[in-house]
Amino acid sequence: MTSTTVVFDLGDEIVALQAPILVTIEPHSTAILRIELATDRSASTWKAHFDTLQAHRFHSIGMASARGVGLVAGYREAHPEALWVGEQFHELHDLFHLGPQWERKAYGAIAKEDDAARKFPHAKSEANLSKRLIQYEQAQQVCEHAMARSDQLDTLLQLLQEALQLCPSQGKLRTKDGVYAELTRLFHLLKELAEAALNKILQPMQAHLDDIIVPYQQAEMMYAQLLAQVPQPILDALILAWHHHHLRHQSHGQHKHYHHCESQQWLAVADGLLEHDLEPIQTWVFEQLDSIIRTSSLVEMVNGFIRPYRHSCKGHVTQEMLNLLMFYHNHHRYKSGKRKGQAPIELLTGQALQSDWVDLLLHQVAAGHQVACGASEPSRALLELLPHPLERPRPAQMSAEPACVKAAADVSDSSTRQRDKAA
Repeated sequence: MTSTTVVFDLGDEIVALQAPILVTIEPHSTAILRIELATDRSASTWKAHFDTLQAHRFHSIGMASARGVGLVAGYREAHPEALWVGEQFHELHDLFHLGPQWERKAYGAIAKEDDAARKFPHAKSEANLSKRLIQYEQAQQVCEHAMARSDQLDTLLQLLQEALQLCPSQGKLRTKDGVYAELTRLFHLLKELAEAALNKILQPMQAHLDDIIVPYQQAEMMYAQLLAQVPQPILDALILAWHHHHLRHQSHGQHKHYHHCESQQWLAVADGLLEHDLEPIQTWVFEQLDSIIRTSSLVEMVNGFIRPYRHSCKGHVTQEMLNLLMFYHNHHRYKSGKRKGQAPIELLTGQALQSDWVDLLLHQVAAGHQVACGASEPSRALLELLPHPLERPRPAQMSAEPACVKAAADVSDSSTRQRDKAA
């Protein structure tokens, strides 16, 4: 970076054939700040990773990540004063994954009860009739228990999901103590379901509850800061507008339309209460609220982006491959979503790209060849990253190529003609 850039990191580690890949991204732009193929996942390796980012003028004020031992220790060693968030994505993933499992078991129990009910009338003897009656009653009891258990878990998970939202229906941001009390109460109700698998998941979550609620401490402080600049009725309306605007990007169909309408409605309320233009205040409040990070789930997007390439090369990943993937990810423009039409590097730096990522990559390669030609006279023709023959022409890029790159293309064309003639 040309100057110091304050960031809140998202960190993660991927394993390819036992070789760890260390990834750090910036959440608002989704730009990959650093991706490297490492020898291990120790604290010293992660500390060197974060020290390199600091040398590149990235000043980290905090990080959200999974509870990796080396990752957390390395970050705290590199930034002892920064904030570390025990993010919710990995902490709560297993708990919310139980909902669909119990629902499938309930549907299976319903099918067994229905099967027992269909077999009952076909009994011929009194003994067989009594036997099938017992089977139906047992299936009915199992079904009722499975349905009740699934419904109770679904209700509690919905309440838990609402409790984790930064903004309740009243508009004021949640406080750290309020979220702690609410989560403790819900965990107690979940334990009353008396399931071994559920208790196994809840035990570490309760032990890490202080780390999970760190973002709400930040939200509590931010609400006080915003309240000093914006009157409370206007601020509460803007918070509700931001809340529904945020949920709109995570929803589909009717839910997406609902959150869009709610967001516009609360913006209209704030606009009616304000005597001057709403847009500057709205933009500032939304930016402040967006800075609260609760999860590192965005880094899973990068993992999913890398996964097909990792599988295609059978896990034999090189640093050069990671560099190219990072270049593409940071310089390609999103085609949909709230970042539509913008590239991650544009959002990170605030500077618009003058061309697409392919042109930029060709320019980088050409610049590398120019440096190589200036350093020493090559004994062989340099390789060139040429565009596909069916690809659209790029006259601006082709005219800007250095002489050594054009010479490489001439040599390539000459050798091609010779092969064709020989054939």
